[in-house]
Amino acid sequence: MTKPLDAPVFDDILAARERISGEAARTPLLRSAILDEVTGGSVLIKPEVLQRTGSFKFRGAFNRLSMIPPEDRAKGVVACSSGNHAQGVAEAARIIGMPATIVMPSNAPAVKKARTERSGAKVVDYERGVENRDEIAGRIVAETGATFIHPYNDPGVIAGQGTAGVEIAEQAEALGLLPEAMLTCAGGGGLTAGIALALERLLPDCAVFPVEPEGFDDYARSLEAGHRVTNPAAVGSICDAILTETPGDLGFEITSRRAKRGLVVTDEEALRAVAFAFRELKLVVEPGGAVALAALLSGKLDIAGKCVAIILSGGNIEPAMMMRALESA
Repeated sequence: MTKPLDAPVFDDILAARERISGEAARTPLLRSAILDEVTGGSVLIKPEVLQRTGSFKFRGAFNRLSMIPPEDRAKGVVACSSGNHAQGVAEAARIIGMPATIVMPSNAPAVKKARTERSGAKVVDYERGVENRDEIAGRIVAETGATFIHPYNDPGVIAGQGTAGVEIAEQAEALGLLPEAMLTCAGGGGLTAGIALALERLLPDCAVFPVEPEGFDDYARSLEAGHRVTNPAAVGSICDAILTETPGDLGFEITSRRAKRGLVVTDEEALRAVAFAFRELKLVVEPGGAVALAALLSGKLDIAGKCVAIILSGGNIEPAMMMRALESA
């Protein structure tokens, strides 16, 4: 029987920061006068769209792969992902010198699949909602002896994502600002948990709000219920980067200590946020990476007179989806 994994602690985030230093970007913390005017608050924007591979996922992937013992690296790594974790793992594996196999849904955005392959990974397609990606990955691991890298329910991955939270706290302090709330884009919750863990130590009074697409609000419902619940559907939102069945147990253990409640946005609100980011912030953001911004723009949280931080978690968007956002806004 496999021993249950232990949730990471703050010192694991500091160790992760050392491991990823020199490979992951220290993304800036930005301000926008128009966003402040629209929301009535002071908004601090962490644009992980500027991160290596176009999303925060590189942080956790590089940290986790760096933790694999050298004698096991030749066997490679296996991951399941709709695209951003795939790219993060593939690029981290390329840098370290490991083979990588990624199990991706057949309808994943072509740009994400192409960039995963560009980093040298082998892509194995599956039908989302029909086939079980974990079973496919499990067979590959059994055949090759590779290390499986979970997209969010892994202590090393969560600790790596938490480095973004440390940066937010340090950069906000440098600006002389104290965020009262932190809005994160939430799928399985690895990013949310990592940031919550960092802020638990560095900004203990900052509330954490995971944001999800309508119909896939397992985190919001789990926080309300006090235990993890499952989404009834596997497909049905344009926010492909954050469609997960249920929160990871490691992340939920951490996030439930900090998060008051979850926020939910529609696909249309996410598209409007994509368009706003492009036109006003001059940033390219995918729908799933824009949900925290969407929550502010749609008034899901009253921030008048308050300082809040948000993360733009990914920018790997298809041109057609960007055009749809710009035309519909």
